[in-house]
Amino acid sequence: MTRLLRLLRMWSVVAVVVIMQTSVMLAGKNGTLHKAHVDREIAQIKKHDGALNVDVIVTVDQNSSWGSVLSALHKQGFKVGRPMPRVSAVAVTVPRSALEWLEALRGVASISIDAPLGASPVSPEALLTSNATKTLVKKASELRAQLGLTDSDPTGNGIGVAIVDSGIAPVSDLSGRIVAFYDFTSGRGVAASPVDGYGHGTHVAGLVAGSGALSNGQYAGVAPNARLIGLRVLNDAGNGATTDVMAAIDFAIANKTALGIDILNISLGHPVYESAKTDPLVRAVDAASRAGILVVVSAGNVGVNPTTGATAYAGILVPGNARSALTVASAKTQGTVTVNDDLIGNYSSRGPSWIDGYAKPDFAAPGQNLVAPAAPRSYLAVTYSTLLVPDSNNAKSYIALSGTSMAAAVESGLLAVALEASRAVTTGPRLTINALKALTEYSAFTLRDANGVVYDRLTQGAGRVNGQGLLALVRSVNPSAPVRTPWLTTAVFPSSTYAGVAVPWTQNIVWGENIVWGENIINVNNIVWGENIVWGENIVWGENIVWGENIVWGENIVWGENIVWGENIVWGENIVWGENIVWGENLVWGENLVWGENVPLHNKSHQHGKNGGDQ
Repeated sequence: MTRLLRLLRMWSVVAVVVIMQTSVMLAGKNGTLHKAHVDREIAQIKKHDGALNVDVIVTVDQNSSWGSVLSALHKQGFKVGRPMPRVSAVAVTVPRSALEWLEALRGVASISIDAPLGASPVSPEALLTSNATKTLVKKASELRAQLGLTDSDPTGNGIGVAIVDSGIAPVSDLSGRIVAFYDFTSGRGVAASPVDGYGHGTHVAGLVAGSGALSNGQYAGVAPNARLIGLRVLNDAGNGATTDVMAAIDFAIANKTALGIDILNISLGHPVYESAKTDPLVRAVDAASRAGILVVVSAGNVGVNPTTGATAYAGILVPGNARSALTVASAKTQGTVTVNDDLIGNYSSRGPSWIDGYAKPDFAAPGQNLVAPAAPRSYLAVTYSTLLVPDSNNAKSYIALSGTSMAAAVESGLLAVALEASRAVTTGPRLTINALKALTEYSAFTLRDANGVVYDRLTQGAGRVNGQGLLALVRSVNPSAPVRTPWLTTAVFPSSTYAGVAVPWTQNIVWGENIVWGENIINVNNIVWGENIVWGENIVWGENIVWGENIVWGENIVWGENIVWGENIVWGENIVWGENIVWGENLVWGENLVWGENVPLHNKSHQHGKNGGDQ
């Protein structure tokens, strides 16, 4: 295992070198020839015969003229989508034969595949044992109680949560909560009446802000008074394109103030095709974060081999690999308020992120068998009718679904509650994204598996979120305090009581790939909470901070021998990444660079259009 880690370290270094090399100006006959970076999929398409036309995402260099790039694309007769200037990208359909020309076009920083993506819950067959029946699918108790929230705690009043998903159906539990709805499934956002033919987005929206009207409040969302903004990016089959999601994010940034968007929930994803540093969807998430929007993303549901059940690591989907995102794993609450029986769903994607090796997920939230509104006649309601749950009138108005999609929705609702609480404390400067993320991690609970062994940080992140503890911290800090001065206005005891049992907080955070301890993490207004600080950057924290072991590469960290990715899966000690292979203890990079001896070659034909969505 240690040798495997060393190889992955070396692989990451080589990847960085390759990315740097592809972005420089290369010498040519007429001076210099521009060469844009291309992702793994585009590189494969260039190598193999395939479709005549390719849907790509062109990222425009920030120092170049948008007009000149768009003009050049139009002159070639390419199909050009709506420019997304806030995320520096545009969707283009180009002939495969024109990819070389596009790479050389000045002003083009990178070319990425417009990857298909999707959002779907974990298959119910994966949740039930051989002796189980539909009556054994537990119906979750009230979500707010599972997060330690009381009836007197905030309900997300005045907070806007944008749901980037399959839409939102105007069901009774969401009445009066959908304040705006836009459809991006055509690539161009248009105002429309709320609709959801797939059913995923409605369930997510209900977990965030459902009133529970049809269940006498039992199945209310975490923030039942939050405002919902529907941004539909998935069709009635639960499928979409990366550029549609990017267009929705670009729209959210532009209309943050007009629509009152505080939180962006993205419960979907696709496999990693390039470094997070160049991935256009990750860059879009980062742009939203810089604009002051909390972006909550599902980690993905590819944590196990579906055939053998073997545990897998490095399955975080895009854009869950964005450092700025709050990436959420799924916790199984067993349908109880008690925290000590919580487990991590085996399907929940584990870190580190592929290529970059970022420590993800950030934390876990309840995501197993959660009950929320079902979109009438939607794909999920019809296909999984056995998971429908009766309301107080015995009508099948709800559905129980599981997955990191649901966990992300719970986290979005919790953040809406925290934001309302924070704004009630002060009308001055507000808590930054980094501060909220840190307080969430610091107050989280450490989870153990069924054998009592603590889950590693690449499985549970900082731990299971604790609404009671987060509110205690939010109500006790003064965001107006100068940097590096005390900002706690009241003493906070680092434990919370659930079902009569006091449960200690983790009292640390994960910064970059390291665990950080020390009382000054929360006692002072640290420089790292600044609006312009990227989570995980090398920053001087100040005094009384203890740096723990590296989560990803630490000598005492064992994160399994199984790595999974998209359609390229080899279990055990063999890791496959397209045509780049780490085979046991030997590494092959592409076709030219080889380390180690007796490396078995692996040829896999290019398969474009594979969907590695949140499944």
